[in-house]
Formats: sequence, structure tokens, C-alpha cells
Amino acid sequence: LYYLTHPGLTAAASRLESDGVMRDMTARLAADPDLAAAYRRAHESYLAERDAVEPLGTTFSGGGMPDRVKCLHVLIAHSLAKGRGVNPFGDEALAMLADEPAMAGILVPGDWR
Repeated sequence: LYYLTHPGLTAAASRLESDGVMRDMTARLAADPDLAAAYRRAHESYLAERDAVEPLGTTFSGGGMPDRVKCLHVLIAHSLAKGRGVNPFGDEALAMLADEPAMAGILVPGDWR
């Protein structure tokens, strides 16, 4: 349903993935019930929106939701499309990227902190 297409953001998300950010995020899911609940809500929101377009009869959403963090490209795109507060890991990844000089003119740092 959502995926990054902006070349700069796509490259930055790929870099975060190669830096192991997803592994750390997934580990935090097991340790933080509030974070896990917020991520599950993001998953459920994603499914509801997708199924409103066309029900697929599956509980797969994207980005590894709700049990792991698999694809930051999906999670970041979800946050950008729906706004802050919907996908905690998309928001977190955007906050990591927003201060980078390469993101000037693409992301506003204050929007993602």
C-alpha cells in the first residue's frame, strides 16, 4: 500500500537498514509492551485502509508488522502518508533522518521528533 519512491529517502532508509536499525527496533518490541501495542495499532490501521480498497483475505500488512521490523521503506512511507503518531517505527526512522544535511528540503526535523 505504501512504499518510498523519493530517491534520497529511499537511499537513506536503505542505509538505516544496513546499519542494523531494524534489528534493534524488533528487539524493543519484545521488551516494551506499549511500543508493541502502538505498532500493532499501526498494523491494524494499515490493514483496514488496504482492505477498504480491496479485501485480500490476509492479515499480512507490510514492513514486518506487527511482530517484527522488516522494511523501513514501508514504515517510513506509512508515516509520511498518514502523519506522525500512526506508525511508531516509521516516525522514529524519520526522526533519525530528519537532522541529516542530505534531508534538508525533504524532511522538516521538528515534524518528526
